[in-house]
Amino acid sequence: MKVVLADNAGFCFGVKRAVEEALNSKNKYSEKRIYTLGPLIHNNDVVNRLKEKDIYPIELDDIDNIDKNSVIIIRSHGVSKKVFDIIKEKGISIVNATCPYVLNIQKKVQKYSNLGYSILIVGDKYHPEVKGINGWCKNNAIISKDGSDLSNLPAKLCIVSQTTEKQINFQKVLNVVVKNCKEFIAFNTICSSTESRQESADILSKRVDMMVILGGKNSSNTTKLYEISKVNCNNTIHVENSGQIPDDIIHSNKIKTIGVTAGASTPDWIIREAILKMSEEKSLESNEQLSYMNENDKQIILGEKITGKVISVNEKEVFLNIGYKSDGILPKSEITKNENENLEEIIHEGDELEVKVIRRQNEDGYVVLSKLELERENAYNELKASNENGDILKVKVKEAVKGGLVANYKGARVFIPASHVELFHVDDLSVYENADFDVKIIEFKAERKGTRVVGSRRDLLRQEKEKKEEETWSKLEKDTIVDGEIRRLTDFGAFVDVQGVDGLLHVSELSWGRVGKPSDVLKVGQKLKVYILDVDKEKKKLSLSIKKLQENPWINVDVKYPVGSVVLGKVVRFANFGAFVELEPGVDALVHISQIDHKRIEKPDDVLKIGQEVKAKILEVNKDDEKIALSIKEVDEI
Repeated sequence: MKVVLADNAGFCFGVKRAVEEALNSKNKYSEKRIYTLGPLIHNNDVVNRLKEKDIYPIELDDIDNIDKNSVIIIRSHGVSKKVFDIIKEKGISIVNATCPYVLNIQKKVQKYSNLGYSILIVGDKYHPEVKGINGWCKNNAIISKDGSDLSNLPAKLCIVSQTTEKQINFQKVLNVVVKNCKEFIAFNTICSSTESRQESADILSKRVDMMVILGGKNSSNTTKLYEISKVNCNNTIHVENSGQIPDDIIHSNKIKTIGVTAGASTPDWIIREAILKMSEEKSLESNEQLSYMNENDKQIILGEKITGKVISVNEKEVFLNIGYKSDGILPKSEITKNENENLEEIIHEGDELEVKVIRRQNEDGYVVLSKLELERENAYNELKASNENGDILKVKVKEAVKGGLVANYKGARVFIPASHVELFHVDDLSVYENADFDVKIIEFKAERKGTRVVGSRRDLLRQEKEKKEEETWSKLEKDTIVDGEIRRLTDFGAFVDVQGVDGLLHVSELSWGRVGKPSDVLKVGQKLKVYILDVDKEKKKLSLSIKKLQENPWINVDVKYPVGSVVLGKVVRFANFGAFVELEPGVDALVHISQIDHKRIEKPDDVLKIGQEVKAKILEVNKDDEKIALSIKEVDEI
């Protein structure tokens, strides 16, 4: 006889989690009495085993009779909000082992009920899960098994389903709603584990001589497996454990192949016992089946990379089936560094994630996983490759530290020395915090204490600058006007960036007037138009002027300053032979020492001061030689 186990059978995530929560609670609250509110799961064998560990089921009416120094475990089916409130009022500790799938339904029902929607639950109105869900919308939900009893539907409906309901029943209800409701929103909340078990049972029952369904008689999902299998294989039985399997099955010559499946609340050891009983002295086929079940007993190694399938997502964590005896938990802190990110928007049930094991078992029995650590490991591999082949990588600067910048590349640390940040010295590196940089990895050293990665931006900037300069030199032409920006100032002039090329703006080319030093009229960072006096492309020299963009003040100077006129000017400098008076920027006139005062003086500064305003008469104007002669004494009163 051949015994074949369905691909998906036995404990689902929610049931396994509830049992583990109960056992962990016994260890965590060792000095307290532990109770489950009703049978933890619909399986008498499991409930009896929990009793052996002093974990007993009680009903809500019994709460008044238990010590306040007790713990009540909410079973996987969940309960209503009212029940939570009652237990809290009693001051009794609560461990919520409600299946995450059911919690999700409860949240949706509460949310849409508050938004004014009537709630329609597809399922069995007597099932504890449905009763609990109904309690999150003030017990006002419409409950239907298959839609045949629906009439006079409200205008606004929110539709959810019992997690263990048949897919065909949900579709039947939806067909009725579509025809009779103006506005509705539907959530197919049938558990993926339920769907996969039902699908596996349907496939297997079509190719065997007999089906054995294992699970509690009061288990809804197990009953549905029986109903599905019975349609395909008339010789289908529903038993709770191996003891209920008829002995004549083993010795029957008519039965060549037996299919086995189990409800979500059936533990592996019950399935093992059943297979062994039907397998004729542990035949080869039996061993293959048990081997298949034992795959979950594989070893989990710290640091191992594994792939898991998402079975539940909430705001704090993600649970994954990793093909191990315990499920994996992926905390939000190991998925993203962004605290405001919504996990339910970026990860969905059924997604396959590659993760890394960072703890073999936490206090709740889960394997702790990390997506960030795997990304960090992959990032270091990419950094190593970049160091070897010169690839350019984009990093994000996190902070300025002594000697440089600390940047992040997909979770990996990259140090950028101060000398490799720019082509010039930077006094305050903090201005680069949160900036994105392209860098080359110039050092990668994996050591026992950690991995040292050094990046450089300087070489990339130099290459970029040289490329830009070549393009600019090919375009620059003498006697043209271009845009520039003051980069630095010296005593003899200013260096101006013109499309990536440095040009010299000599102090003599700043103005037609006299300029003491460039910083008197210019500022670093100032943008301005400049005139190209000369371009030496071979020597890479660029000469610039601002003065050329201004009108020469000596043009028409004889018209502006006619001989014999009296003019007001400012003394700007002295010579042994006289004083120079500025009439306007770029036009200085000479007052000879003999024309300063009526009496004889030895030096001009005997009677004049720099910056002093004086009135003088224009004696002569020579436009060609750019000379003007003045007399102060001609306008002085005697």
